[in-house]
Amino acid sequence: MTMQLANRLRLLLLALLAVGAAPAQAAATRAAATNAPASLPELTLQDNDRVLILAPHPDDEILACGGIIQQAVSRRLPVRVVFLTHGDNNQWSFMLYRKHPVVLPGAVRAMGAVRHDEALAADAVLGLPREQLTFLGYPDFGTLRIWSQHWHTNAPLHSMLTRVSAVPYADALRPGALYKGEDILRDLTDILREFRPTKVFVAHPADHNGDHRALYLFTRVALWDLEQEIKPVLLPYLVHYKNWPQPRGWHAGRELAPPAQFADQIAWSRFALSPAQVDVKRAALLKHASQYHTAADYLLSFVRGDELFGDFPVIHPTSESEAVYKARLRARTSDANEPAAELTEQERDAFVGLVWRYVYHDGERLAFAVELSRPLAKTVQANFSVFGYRGDRPFAAMPKIRVVVGEFNYDVYDQDHQLPSRAVTLQRHMKEIILDVPLKLLGDPERVLTSARTALADVPLDWVAWRVLDLR
Repeated sequence: MTMQLANRLRLLLLALLAVGAAPAQAAATRAAATNAPASLPELTLQDNDRVLILAPHPDDEILACGGIIQQAVSRRLPVRVVFLTHGDNNQWSFMLYRKHPVVLPGAVRAMGAVRHDEALAADAVLGLPREQLTFLGYPDFGTLRIWSQHWHTNAPLHSMLTRVSAVPYADALRPGALYKGEDILRDLTDILREFRPTKVFVAHPADHNGDHRALYLFTRVALWDLEQEIKPVLLPYLVHYKNWPQPRGWHAGRELAPPAQFADQIAWSRFALSPAQVDVKRAALLKHASQYHTAADYLLSFVRGDELFGDFPVIHPTSESEAVYKARLRARTSDANEPAAELTEQERDAFVGLVWRYVYHDGERLAFAVELSRPLAKTVQANFSVFGYRGDRPFAAMPKIRVVVGEFNYDVYDQDHQLPSRAVTLQRHMKEIILDVPLKLLGDPERVLTSARTALADVPLDWVAWRVLDLR
């Protein structure tokens, strides 16, 4: 096993532990504080609804929308479930499921077939036949990297474990589709145009799993491209988030409540499940045996009396925001996240948390400010992503700017092409970074998708959710 592959497996193990590990009691107590679910608006399905559920991996559609699917099927509404990946890169759960390591390319693809068949069985329990399920077959644990760096003239992503750069599954929507952003965007756009949904359920931009965030971002762009044709309601669902849901395990009589961190940021709605629907949802989840075998308590945490949906509001930055947010910044202390429980002692010692503070624009530039929990260390970097969108230009051809900030220097990239550092302006203080990006560098966008994170080498430490800015 190469050192690169060993590091890759370690990161996969950390990601699994982030899902299943029991948090420290103090952190769990803070995170468990939630809004009363009964106060949330009720989500209902209408007689004219066409329900599209976009799932990053097999089992996400059950966890987030098992009740929605049952209700839609019982009312004979058009329903379609689309899987971004086959879930073929969850090596730790596969190792426990198969009782031996699963790392060779053929074996990894075979496990993708296992998860495909589990999805067929699980959704059949909910009443969905095979023809209402679509598998895109893009690389599990790789779609956020495709979003960031594999567009237009760039080469497709090469998957480390499947050892391919195109969809390898014969049962996928487009076998041979390249691991590139425009291919994923094409598939989602074609599905949306053909199915014409009224409600689209999709993974959340604050989700800790990269494939979940990527699916939200690709879906946002696809819907913008089609906004003159369809205007469905977008309903994001959260699956992976630190110390949530609480308590873990089978608590069918309880309701799912949103994380307290988002209490004043997201307008949540809830879909209520009957006791019979809860039982059927659990029966469907049991069909995902490869995942249930290793993370039963975590998965069962979502089998409760409701399902939650909500998105961040779109931000309309103006030049007036600068003074307001700067004043607020001076008045506040840091509320940056604490280290995740699954990080090693060395990684926790290096941890740098971050939170958004403000964003504004003056017609020629966008300025972003983040507050750090402490100054960057030698081995810790802060990364900004700023992607512009225009309706009159293919998104694949738009600049996709990343700024990587180290202890003393910073580098600017368009995908993986390095640009002169002077292309942007960076101000740094002890625990604050302000990034000014000219709108021309972003392609004079109408909208912007942006996020920031900190990392120790390849290990993510903290990040803020992707947000939508409307500059029109």
